[in-house]
Order: sequence, then structure tokens, then C-alpha cells
Amino acid sequence: METRKLDVICLGRSSVDLYGDQVGGPLEDMQSFSKYIGGCATNIAVGTSRLGLKSSLITRVGDEQMGRFIRQTLVEEGVDVSHVSTDPDRLTALVILGIRDMQTFPHIFYRENCADMAIRAEHISKEYIASSRAVVLTGTHFSKSGVEEASRTVIRYAKEAGTKVILDIDYRPVVWGLTSHGDGENRFIESSDASKHVQSILADCDLIVGTEEEIHIAGGSTDTVEAVKVIRSLSDAAIVVKRGPMGCVVFPDLIPDSLDDGIWVKGKKIEVYNTLGAGDGFMSGFLRGWVRGESWETCCTFGNACGAIVVSRHACSPEIPSWHELQDFLENGSPTTRLREDNRLNHIHRATNRRLDWPEVCAIAFDHRSQFEEMAKNTGKGAADISRFKTIIAAGAKEAVSEGDHPGVLIDDKYGFDALAGMTGGDWWTARPVELPGSRPLKFEAGDNITTTLYHWPDSHVAKCLVFYHPDDEPALKEIQIKQVSRLYNACISTRHEMLLEVIPPSEMGDVDQAVTRAMSEFYDHDIKPDWWKLPAPKSASGWQAIEDVIQDRDPYCRGVVVLGLNAPMDELIDDFTPAAASPVCKGFAVGRTLFHDAAINWFAGDIDDDEARDRITENYRNLLKVWRTLRQSTPAQRFA
Repeated sequence: METRKLDVICLGRSSVDLYGDQVGGPLEDMQSFSKYIGGCATNIAVGTSRLGLKSSLITRVGDEQMGRFIRQTLVEEGVDVSHVSTDPDRLTALVILGIRDMQTFPHIFYRENCADMAIRAEHISKEYIASSRAVVLTGTHFSKSGVEEASRTVIRYAKEAGTKVILDIDYRPVVWGLTSHGDGENRFIESSDASKHVQSILADCDLIVGTEEEIHIAGGSTDTVEAVKVIRSLSDAAIVVKRGPMGCVVFPDLIPDSLDDGIWVKGKKIEVYNTLGAGDGFMSGFLRGWVRGESWETCCTFGNACGAIVVSRHACSPEIPSWHELQDFLENGSPTTRLREDNRLNHIHRATNRRLDWPEVCAIAFDHRSQFEEMAKNTGKGAADISRFKTIIAAGAKEAVSEGDHPGVLIDDKYGFDALAGMTGGDWWTARPVELPGSRPLKFEAGDNITTTLYHWPDSHVAKCLVFYHPDDEPALKEIQIKQVSRLYNACISTRHEMLLEVIPPSEMGDVDQAVTRAMSEFYDHDIKPDWWKLPAPKSASGWQAIEDVIQDRDPYCRGVVVLGLNAPMDELIDDFTPAAASPVCKGFAVGRTLFHDAAINWFAGDIDDDEARDRITENYRNLLKVWRTLRQSTPAQRFA
């Protein structure tokens, strides 16, 4: 078992969850929705991956945008998708959910003939099941004949390979046809047929997990102890009863006459915000311990903590903690039972569950507005010409990139919207500015309501903000600047965007390197923790060490620093890259005018055409990428943390 490729394979539901953003009203009153992946099996695959297990999912998705969203999100979460197949005839399942009050969580399942219910026995690979320590099956996929056959095939292959079989009872009366579509939130309706169906599975299981209501359906009794005893008469599996805020109870063998006499591990007291997905969080945490051979008490502790974290937040799988977050919560707890208001824990959650991994970012920045406006004014050109030139830069950038590069762009939407849209949704790191060019104190170009501005952005876009800030500025000026940056930071958290903070101290105010590190500390003092910093490159290793020390001390989860160019000549920029490439905290660069300024001057003047402008930009960007790559490769490996 130790040599197996996977820890957990999950089989079952995979949907897109559309969560109502408004809280405290019926679904009829929802005005907007946030989109997440969902479904019991999918949530558990994501959760176990976040907690450090090698997880996989067997499911089907539609051949459309929602299916691609599920697949891409699973890849970003580290889940093996080699057995996530695309159904050419069926749509991806949808679920619409809301938070009515702290006891009512309405949801509507759109699952008629959906893709994940079309898993068949022929989609199950015997060798693949044998490659995992355990498989997780869910009750939903025994509710219809085709998926039941597939699930029983998984059990047969698992038994032959010595792979452990885990059942999450996952009882949803609506998918068993026991309630109306509008009553999708109903978690329990007695059904002797459903009970007999579930009971036919139990003998083959090694671990059975369910809420008290789910244990009732599996045991055919609304007396929990009696239901557990019935399950034991049918199966030697360890039985886990989830009891919500009371924690959970494990029965590894004999069943006592009281639930309290099992292995009972109590949970932490947490204010419930949304119960949906809490069970999947519990199962993820429990399996993190169980698969690794931890004690029952440890498994329960992990499960209870993960369930508590999820139940305190808005969605399902997005709220399952990372391993770092779980360990922090168990060690340090929280000063509040309203975990969604714990800024420290929420930062760890956000930073350790970022969707995309960017080990480096080598970006061409052409978000400039005022500089292009000046060029256009001087040559009798207008806004349309600026937009056209930005598409030329984008085309040149695409041609410059080769295998092994980590390209990115920084583009505005005022003149570069077409270029920005063309670069979005691919493999390029993409950022766009929010500041009013040249403003000091900082102002936002689109107006004061920065949250509304970001709300209309794709969530892959990084919000870049340039602030001209010096620690020795007048206190009143500093207060305004910090308040504005804080507003942006909180807006990014609210809208799930990453933030890049570019800090340029006025050069006439003294040592720039020292001013930068002091400025970083002052922003951290106000609980502003950017995902990225964009900074002038220190001229020495000691300058980089000072930046590293600040980040390590104040926010070790920061993605890192990209250096800016400030229109420096290419040879000077390359000199700055040498110490930068040796710093583990420097992740690359975001350089603009050094790469395109001369071509822009000539193009706006009419001295060169589109092709020549593009070729010049391609050559400059390609050369800079090559220089960076060479410097990185020549840097001692031990420098990279």
C-alpha cells in the first residue's frame, strides 16, 4: 500500500454550485451568484488534496464551459483528472444554493440526465482502482441503475486489489425521487426501499460515514443506536457518526448501548453560517488521518476541525482548509466563534489555497495611460491609435515566448481592453491597474467604489495598484494613502482577486532601498498583505536580504516580488537583474517602456509600420526573457526556498 500512486479515489457527483451572494433571504430574492465546483465526491477530492493526500476523481462532465470549469479547477487544486471524462450528450450538473437563515439553506438540484449520472462500468479501470490505497463511494451513485453498476464495479476491483472501500452515505432524498425539486434541502425522508438499497452495500465497506440522519437511512431506524447496531450486523466496517456541533463518534467494533460510549471526540464551538459542505470538509479531514494510519482520536480531531471551518463560511469545497490552515487552527484556535471574521485565519486560508501556482512571473507591462496619451497628442493621434498599438504589443509579446518562460502581462482596460481580453483565460499571468495615473495621494481611476469595479473583473485578473509612498511623508498624506490601499486590499478579499502593490518612493527623499522596506513594514502594520509586491530593484544582495526579512517576518505566504523597470536602459536593467535573480523572494519582473518605448515613439510618428513595431517588441521581450532565464539557471540552487 505504501507504494501506491494515489491515496484516495473519489467517485460520484460533480457539479457547478451557484451560491446566492445575498444572505438572509429566499432564493427568489437572490440578485447575483458566485460560481464554485461542488458535489460530494468532488468536494472530498479537493479537500483531501488540500490536506496533502494524493487524490483523484472519477466522474463525468459536460462538453461545455461548466464542464471545462470543473476540470480546470480540479487541476488547479492538484486533483488527478485522468479519469474525469467528458460526456458529449449531457450537461454538467448545476446546483443553486442560498443561505436563508442560520438553519435554512435552500438549494435546487439541476441533475436531470446530467453528465455525472452517466458514469458506467466501462468507465472504471481495474488497474486504476488498484493504484490507490482507498476509494470513496457516495450514496447518490447507488440511486440509479447505471451509476450503481459502476459503483459496484469499483467495489469489486477494490476488493481484488486490497484497496479500502469507504462509503459516504450522502443521503439526498431529492435524488432518490422522494421529494419535490423545490424541497432539495430536505435531508431526511424515511424510505424502506432506500434503506434496503444502502444496506446491500455495507458488507463490502471498510469505513462508513454519515450524519445521524444518514445513519438512520442506512440502519432503517430513526433510533441512532439501533440504526448503528443494524449496520454492524451487516458490516464489519468502522462506523463514524457525525453529530454536528457535538463532534463525532467512531465505532470500530462492538456497538454499546449509548452513542456517548463510542470513541467520542467533541468539536469546537463555532457559529454556524452555512451547513452545506461541512460534511465533505469533515470527510476530507478524517481521511487525512485515516489514510495515513493516525489514531481514531486524531482522525476525528482533523474531521471536526475541517467541518467547523467549512460550516463557518459561505461555500463548500472553496472553504475546506489547507493543511497549513488546519494545523494553525488546531494549534492556535481563533479568538472568535465567527471564523469568517478571523482575519489571520482567513489570510492563511486565502494564501494557501490560491488557484494558480506562479513560481515565476516575467511580465511585459503596458498599462501606461498618461504616457501614451502624451505620445498621441504630440503626433495628432487619438484613443483608437493607443488601443491599436496595445494590440501590437500583445501580439509581439506572444511571439517572444518560448518553452520554459513564465510570461505575464500588465494591461489597462482604458486603452488596452481588446488586448487584455485576448490575453485572459490562457496561461499568462494577467494584471490590470486600478490607480489614477500620477495621483498622490492615491485615487482610483474608476472612482471611489473599488469593490464594484473589481466585481466586474474576471477572477483571474490581479489588481495592480501603484502608490507613490514614502515613510517620511506628512502624516496626513500617509493616512490617506494607507486608507486607500486598505480599501483596495479589502475589496480584493471580497471579490476573490489577488493584489499587486507597487511602491515607488519619491527619489528626491533619500535612500530608495531603505524607504521601500520601511514602506512595506508600514503597510503590514495596517494589516495589508498583498499577494505580490512590485518594487524598484535593490542594487545589492543586502537590499534584497532586507526585503526578504520583511516578507518572511510579516507574511511568509506572500507570493513574492516582481521588479519594475522605470524605463531604464536594457544594460542597466540587466545589471539590476543579477542580484534579483539570486533572491528567493524575487519571482521575476514587470517591465514596460524599456521594451516598447522606442518602437512606440517611431510608430506614433509614422516612421515604422505595425509589423516592424511588433518585431522590435518581440525581440526586446525575448531577449529579456532569455537574460532572466540564464541568470536563474546560473543561480545556486540552495538560494531558492
